Amino acid sequence: MRVPFFDLKRQYEQIGPEAERRVCEVMRSGQYVEGPAVKEFERRMAEYLSVKHVVTCGNGTDALRIALQAAGVGDGDEVITTAFSFFATAEAIAQAGAVPVFADIDRESFNIDPEDVKRKLTSKTKAILPVHIFGIPADMDELNQIAQERGLAVIEDACQAVGASYRGKKTGTLGTAGCFSFYPTKNLGAFGDGGMITTNDDAIAESCRAIKAHAAGRPGALTYQRLSGEALPELAELTESGDSLYDPCKYYNYMIGANSRLDSMQAAVLLEKLGYLDGYNQKRKQIAEAYTGQLEGLPVTAPKTDVEDRESCWHQYAVLTEYKEELISYLGERGVGAGVFYPVPLHLQKAFRKLGYREGDLPVSEEICKKSVCLPMFPELTAEETTYVTDTIKQFFAERKGL
Repeated sequence: MRVPFFDLKRQYEQIGPEAERRVCEVMRSGQYVEGPAVKEFERRMAEYLSVKHVVTCGNGTDALRIALQAAGVGDGDEVITTAFSFFATAEAIAQAGAVPVFADIDRESFNIDPEDVKRKLTSKTKAILPVHIFGIPADMDELNQIAQERGLAVIEDACQAVGASYRGKKTGTLGTAGCFSFYPTKNLGAFGDGGMITTNDDAIAESCRAIKAHAAGRPGALTYQRLSGEALPELAELTESGDSLYDPCKYYNYMIGANSRLDSMQAAVLLEKLGYLDGYNQKRKQIAEAYTGQLEGLPVTAPKTDVEDRESCWHQYAVLTEYKEELISYLGERGVGAGVFYPVPLHLQKAFRKLGYREGDLPVSEEICKKSVCLPMFPELTAEETTYVTDTIKQFFAERKGL
């Protein structure tokens, strides 16, 4: 049997006809960027998450950078984040002109450790950027308390956590702003790139909308004025025509922004998939429970997710083993795909070598990177396939025991 790590074709077989219908409607409309499908998707996502503002953008990395900029993070500021995440988390901080300061993680949840966050605070700290890794919510009460005491922004990296919840609230709605990715492998994936920022703060939302579109016109002027403290006398004369294509105000720019917009065809696909999201996540949960039950008694451990009032969306199912490389190779030889998340913690990435981190600085992150293996996880996975995966892992350890 072959069990892929991820299979998008199975999902397409289910939603393809309706997704194609929606995409064709967009093509016939002639409105391909920031069109009605995008506005409808923003409205539906705001309703789903119970959040005031949803601002779509080009991808999850842009979402992080734009949200940081909208929160006033810039040159010389420090942003505390986890060392156990995809590179984009720290990359976005650097793109905003700030310095990523890496904190270690909690051994049980793989999420950023609030106690280590406290140790990393300095006078230059401007924001905390937790990641809800693998769809598991971080300890937001503790992090928000730290931020409130120091007047810091909290930017949630919820790129792996759409549909997860913390104390009854959806992730991405628990801090200053939340950031999502719609890369095809995410729980809610487009047929290409896409991203989104969420916030309940009117000014942050306005700034995100400005920055994602070159910081032009009245929104750009208002954002510049808010972030710089400099009054702009001409602001009163900047009135938008309501026609984004021929609005003369868009030729007046007040800060360096970005060109990061969700195209309407991706929004159409996401609108179709959104109706299935909770069902997809429920199936992921069932697969995770099957893995957990079938792996009981083996020398592997998974992140702790049975924490009161936290509901994972199971973007990944990770196990820790002393035999990471051997297990991955063994699974691969028997047709089982596995993910290496993540081989190098962020503080030891060569891109950040100038920051001066060394091996041993963040021991838990380093240990988890050396031990973590992600098993196949997508909602169309069958019970027969999950059993084959766990039977293969059992066989691996049985053979090792016999050596």
